[in-house]
Amino acid sequence: MDVNLVLRSTRVITPEGTHPASIAVSGGTIAAVLPYDAEVPAGARLEDVGDDVVLPGLVDTHVHVNDPGRTEWEGFWTATRAAAAGGITTLLDMPLNSLPPTTTVENLRTKQEVARAKAHIDVGFWGGALPDNVKDLRPLHDAGVFGFKCFLSPSGVDEFPELDQEQLATSLAEISGFDGLMIVHAEDPHHLAAAPQRPGGAYADFLASRPRDAENTAIENLVNQARRLNARVHVLHLSSSDALPLIAAAKAEGVKITVESCPHFLTLTAEEIPDGATEFKCCPPIREAANQDALWQGLADGTIDCIVSDHSPSTADLKTPDFASAWGGISSLQLGLPAIWTEARRRGHTLEDVVRWMSEGPARLAGLTRKGAIEAGRDADFAVLAPDATFTVDPAELQHRNRITAYAGKTLSGVVTSTWLRGERIVDHGTLAEPSGRLLERSN
Repeated sequence: MDVNLVLRSTRVITPEGTHPASIAVSGGTIAAVLPYDAEVPAGARLEDVGDDVVLPGLVDTHVHVNDPGRTEWEGFWTATRAAAAGGITTLLDMPLNSLPPTTTVENLRTKQEVARAKAHIDVGFWGGALPDNVKDLRPLHDAGVFGFKCFLSPSGVDEFPELDQEQLATSLAEISGFDGLMIVHAEDPHHLAAAPQRPGGAYADFLASRPRDAENTAIENLVNQARRLNARVHVLHLSSSDALPLIAAAKAEGVKITVESCPHFLTLTAEEIPDGATEFKCCPPIREAANQDALWQGLADGTIDCIVSDHSPSTADLKTPDFASAWGGISSLQLGLPAIWTEARRRGHTLEDVVRWMSEGPARLAGLTRKGAIEAGRDADFAVLAPDATFTVDPAELQHRNRITAYAGKTLSGVVTSTWLRGERIVDHGTLAEPSGRLLERSN
């Protein structure tokens, strides 16, 4: 292959570890990972990033872009800019909060058409599983969605109703028939209904309204359904560490279950959330510090497979000071890597661990075989990080549309100095190139 780019660093993270290397790129693909001092092929340009660390571009499989229909909440242009600025080179868009939701092939095509010219990074799509769209699941699968999202409790938007246990079984049976993947918002509606519901600004009251038992029971029911139907399932945004032993046992038994958690559960704690600060509201909720410690242990032992953002923005007016009525969602696309790296290094983890959780793991979940690692044959997608540089989060400097963030004022370690998509630099010290992302479909 004709090499057109060599990206060189004293620290390149590959599946074999971190070492000095020169990455040879041809036609947007990694041609080879060469010794650091390898001769640059004739006609290739050399980009030497010194001691900055070259990571595989991050993969975020849980993003609410909300475009079209609620584009004032976010949008493909702004979401993908924020992702690129944060070292993310691939995202998968959730099927709800846009109008229309991605629950039919026609709606999928609408979303793809809107995204096509606006994507700064590569974008794929999840489909949605609703009580009345079982007939649409196979056509959506054939049209290239990466799997199907469902809720087991109310989603917050009327056009995306939840599944009861019988409806979940029906959809799972259909999806398992073509070896598809069901990704699940797992909170049990009965436990939520029984929990105390107190309006107002007290975070403790909101936390009590979304008890751990709601997650634990929903996950237990999901494990039972997956076992019975031999279905592939994925637990979204795990918040309750109480569910970890159940999940670990299910995995050991051979149940086809994977699990994600999110930066806000791993770096923020209930104890630090001021009353009325609904920028911290999400469902399931941010829990206590001891719960967070157990989630990190779940990452360390492999019970939790990956870390993704669950970027779920809204307009500022929906973030009222009342936790009961405020929109639940945390915006973190641009900040996930430094937030996780800051906490991971404090706990003794390495950047190799972060790559496993935020690039390799999500790519494996979605079956993105060209993403998630720096090795020959993969897309030449890279995030270049100055791991020891620090910055203080200023919402005005964020790229997502509504610059509300739970991380405002926090000092984080790890500055993304450049981001590369298929061998082209799309972010250079905060300056973004024109959109060059592609729309992705699930490969058979």
